[in-house]
Amino acid sequence: MFEQLTEKLQKTLKYIRGEGKITEKNIAEALKMLRLAFLEADVNYRVVKEFEEKVKAKALNQEVLLSLTPAQHFIKIVRDELTEILGQEAKPLSFATHPPSVFMLVGLQGSGKTTTCGKLARYVKGLGKNPLLVSFDLKRLAAQDQLRIIAKSLDLPFYEMTTEKMQNPVEALKELLTYTKNRGYDPLIVDTAGRLHIDEELMEELRLVREILQPVEVIYVGDSMTGQDAVRSAQAFDQKIGLTSIILTKLDGDARGGAALSIVYVTHKPIKFIGVGEKFDKLEVFHPDRMASRILGMGDILSLIEKAEQEADLKEAEEMARKLKKQQFTLEDFRKQLIQLKKMGSLSGLLGFLPKAGPFKNIGNLNIDDKKLVHFEAIINSMTREERENPKIINGSRRARIARGSGRPVQEVNQLLKQFFEMEKLLKKSDFKKLLKNI
Repeated sequence: MFEQLTEKLQKTLKYIRGEGKITEKNIAEALKMLRLAFLEADVNYRVVKEFEEKVKAKALNQEVLLSLTPAQHFIKIVRDELTEILGQEAKPLSFATHPPSVFMLVGLQGSGKTTTCGKLARYVKGLGKNPLLVSFDLKRLAAQDQLRIIAKSLDLPFYEMTTEKMQNPVEALKELLTYTKNRGYDPLIVDTAGRLHIDEELMEELRLVREILQPVEVIYVGDSMTGQDAVRSAQAFDQKIGLTSIILTKLDGDARGGAALSIVYVTHKPIKFIGVGEKFDKLEVFHPDRMASRILGMGDILSLIEKAEQEADLKEAEEMARKLKKQQFTLEDFRKQLIQLKKMGSLSGLLGFLPKAGPFKNIGNLNIDDKKLVHFEAIINSMTREERENPKIINGSRRARIARGSGRPVQEVNQLLKQFFEMEKLLKKSDFKKLLKNI
């Protein structure tokens, strides 16, 4: 989602020139470009103004380290200031000293709050916790239907708030707390009322929930694609009921990215997680330093490695390395690799973790079609085991049968086979053989 901002920030570097130091002259145009890049990315104007002043104060007339060029020195200062704005370091969830911990999620309707409840429950379960999900909305009792379905799909416990219970909300909340304690659930994750806009009736309901349940985390769930609207809403929720942290959803979208940079500055509350997809495993811990690097086109290799470690099958990876060394790579192996890639997310999303410099400087120009990989998998699934192990036997009639079975045109079958045979030739080249020896 930061691609446009990254591209503009990269252009600012060409204005930094000088002999050993950054001067008023060579920094002026760069700061102007920096200011425009942030404003176009929908960053709050107060954030932009303060950010520019801090960067200028730190950069102007500072001696550039011998190991750095003026441009590299400038980008280091910008990265440090971005990290500062975004929160410096990852902040973990707070848990109560005496369970249960209560996590209260708040936000406007349509921000992804209910889905985030499921994502958060799945995340804490992975930490060895025993979460309980509940929906509390005095006006829309049907609001809990979605959360009930989510809890069932994740095989997690769900507490039912009946119409009778809701008639006395204070007693209903006290009963919920007793139920949670007696059954050893921790944390209790509460999905609260969401409206299209903030009103006093909604805030009264949220204050009641906070007063009775005494949550350790009051988490604002904001839609990053709404930009400054998300920032203003977060500020209003913080002033009315008090927030402890933030989860930004839809950070995989094509929004301009200003919300992440503005929301921490305006609320002084940390972003703890970001939503990067619709599936329940698409909730990631927010690392300010890594996000700053990604915004500047420096990549986020650490997060990419962590993602691979979480999703990759180590035994399969070792077996794949052995087969590559022996040049035994088959279409069946290719199919397995496609499945592993799908677990990690979209290919275009994974490429976003790579730095936009050095060997990857033109990576943004690649036209990645994730559907093509899905189509390739369908084509391979339509082959017999013999065809996957020895694709050279696939003649015209077999190609027609595979195309019918996969629902894809014969041209795509031909394209897959052509690319596979080219890969085989690459594996046999002497330079590639030397590289494989080091695997």
